Amino acid sequence: MTNRHAVVVGAGIGGLTSAVALHRRGWRVTVCERAPEPPVTGAGIGLAPNALRALDAVGVDVSRAIGGAVPASMGVRRPDGRWLTRAGTADMTARYGRAPLAVPRRALTAALAAALPPSAVRHGTEVTGVDDAGDRPRVRTAGGPDLRADLVVAADGIHSPLRRAYFPAHPGLHYLGETAWRTIVDAPDLRIPAMSETWGRGRRFGVTPLVDGRYYLYATAVVPPDTRFADPRTELRQRFGAWHEPIPALLERVGRLDPADVLRNDLYDLAAPLPRLHHGRIAWLGDAAHAMAPNLGQGGCQAIEDAVVLAHLLPAGERTDDGDGADRADHGDAAVQAALAAYTAARRDRTDAVRLRARRVGRLGVLRAPVAVAARDLAVRATPARLALRGMDDLFNGFRLP
Repeated sequence: MTNRHAVVVGAGIGGLTSAVALHRRGWRVTVCERAPEPPVTGAGIGLAPNALRALDAVGVDVSRAIGGAVPASMGVRRPDGRWLTRAGTADMTARYGRAPLAVPRRALTAALAAALPPSAVRHGTEVTGVDDAGDRPRVRTAGGPDLRADLVVAADGIHSPLRRAYFPAHPGLHYLGETAWRTIVDAPDLRIPAMSETWGRGRRFGVTPLVDGRYYLYATAVVPPDTRFADPRTELRQRFGAWHEPIPALLERVGRLDPADVLRNDLYDLAAPLPRLHHGRIAWLGDAAHAMAPNLGQGGCQAIEDAVVLAHLLPAGERTDDGDGADRADHGDAAVQAALAAYTAARRDRTDAVRLRARRVGRLGVLRAPVAVAARDLAVRATPARLALRGMDDLFNGFRLP
């Protein structure tokens, strides 16, 4: 008896979560990642209650693998330091059953990879195409050999070549008007207890304490696409160095980093939803399926949900026979194809609603006119924290296994 084989294209958070979930369903998994080795730099990721519940469903305990420390509070500030809104983490725990965790992406991907067989993840393996016309998809790789699979998971990122290949009429990506800088710094002496995002005029700066005691920093600014900057550290000091503490102190730590440790990317989301999240025996998830703005902190969380739902709907990996000892490939085909149709039905509307909501929230962050910024700040201040938290119910309580 053999196990069904899934080839996962991409070793990001969504791809590795799907590999772990499928492995625990009895599938044999191969993860193809074009990067020659795991990243040595990277940013942080917030795991909201919905993502943590999804990971629980496949037996991944993030707090045991990485740590469970959480900030005391979270909220939004002005550049002068005044809080526009603030809520205690304990309130979120009481409402949703658990607090969010902020973890280094590198630590999370390492924990997920460690839950797989040693040979499952193949770095330096670029997928050049997938032929899905025969009985089983054929995955072509740059160095060969081709891989045969019962399922291909396209977790190949925001610029997904597989999305372009199989949905050529789709409009692609939409520029959100901002660029973003991200990095992680050590600053144990600052003892920052709160997760905060500061909103200025067309600029934002976020500070997130990580479970390992470091701080994940991110910043955005309204600029034309493909703007070039000589030194990200200098750029951040010029744009944010006069804002409230602890931002200047954190930027002083950024100044000690190698410039390569400060990531910068223009922000894009998907211009329109895909017509479906599958084609034949290929399933898309995460940024490849529904790239979204980072404004709700749900991009990685929705990728985790995708992965867990997909594995839940698919048949178990152990092949069965019809009583004469022979596996019936057509039975397996029908089960996998039905599962992928169910996956699209379960995930497409939810992820597109989150994508659109993240885009709407982002429009507040790019406001630059003084009157519009003042009106925005007044509206945020006037909204009670309990109502703002209640507005997250559909996100944080929205994960369900079909």
